[in-house]
Amino acid sequence: MPEALLPYGRQTIEDDDIAAVAEALRSDFLTTGPRVEAFESAFAARVGARHAVACANGTAALHLAMLALKIGPGDVCIAPSITFLATANCARYVGAEVVFADVDPHSGLMTPASLKAALDRLEGRRLGAVLPVHLRGDVAELPALQALAEAAGGTLVEDAPHALGSTMRFAGVAETVGDVRHSAMATFSFHPVKTIATGEGGMVVTNDAALAERLRILRSHGMVRPAGAEPWWYEMAEPGYNYRLPDVLCALGLSQLAKLDRFADRRRALSARYRAGLSALAPTVEIATSPPWSEPVLHLMTVLIDFRGLGRERLTVVEALRARGVGTQVHYIPVHRQPYYRDRYGDHDLPGADAWYDRCLSLPLYPSMAEADVDRVVEALGAILSL
Repeated sequence: MPEALLPYGRQTIEDDDIAAVAEALRSDFLTTGPRVEAFESAFAARVGARHAVACANGTAALHLAMLALKIGPGDVCIAPSITFLATANCARYVGAEVVFADVDPHSGLMTPASLKAALDRLEGRRLGAVLPVHLRGDVAELPALQALAEAAGGTLVEDAPHALGSTMRFAGVAETVGDVRHSAMATFSFHPVKTIATGEGGMVVTNDAALAERLRILRSHGMVRPAGAEPWWYEMAEPGYNYRLPDVLCALGLSQLAKLDRFADRRRALSARYRAGLSALAPTVEIATSPPWSEPVLHLMTVLIDFRGLGRERLTVVEALRARGVGTQVHYIPVHRQPYYRDRYGDHDLPGADAWYDRCLSLPLYPSMAEADVDRVVEALGAILSL
């Protein structure tokens, strides 16, 4: 019989998480109640931001960020091609156009050089936002990206769902992903495979009180209740959305957030064991590169495999690993290759993104894995590749 499947990622839900949700279900509020603000306050304190605004999911967080910045038709946003669809789609939701930046083929991250090349393709159009992605948990070079974005008249917004708990060190100063020292906002997701889970759920953090207020209004239909008005009265100056996160899910978020340090330590320990085990498979198999300033809590254990050099199809390797009980995933198909964006913008040559896609494969990584699970993954990969 094959061994139980190890998925590439999964949630860690414990009895106290279930108890927190059950308590919320017995309370007076299933949504728009006190647990929302409690989760926001705890999250802001944890990442070192002044404000946090909870919302329905990570995609909603990106959309709200674009709305809060009043980005729209006539603006262009720059996103790396190696990311999930939502990073680029959020610009299109508000009528802005997208220019795709290439990435470092070893880390998958947007770099200052690839951003500069993307800026050169603006062709006189107005820059709205630059959206670096902290891929896998590793941190993009924020100070340099911020300087380039601001010099071009744009705003930096961090797409950070992979990097909750990650830290970085620029110019010797220790920083936390989400403290938004180098950006207007950072967005997070609490999808089950992320570092903490609420099922679906997202968060936008900022140090700007005015942006935080716009985010709160826009996530709830654009409604405001003027001071001194009748208790039923509300007004809408501009349309918003129903992007609220229910109290029930915020209860789970609060419980999970209290475990972030434990989850982060476990991910770091498992990552270290992968590094030790996979070293025997180098250079055919290499772990994606972490930049020197990045101190990641890895969301994804992504390896780069020279499939072409081995004469092996990635699908063959994926299927063989699954037969041995090892689930994998590919993060990501370059977004500039998607039919919608090819039809809209034509074909572009982004060699770093294509090189990354050709070689990447994400292996199982989540806190409830045992050390023996890591060893099993490494052994299976080596056997299938005959290394």
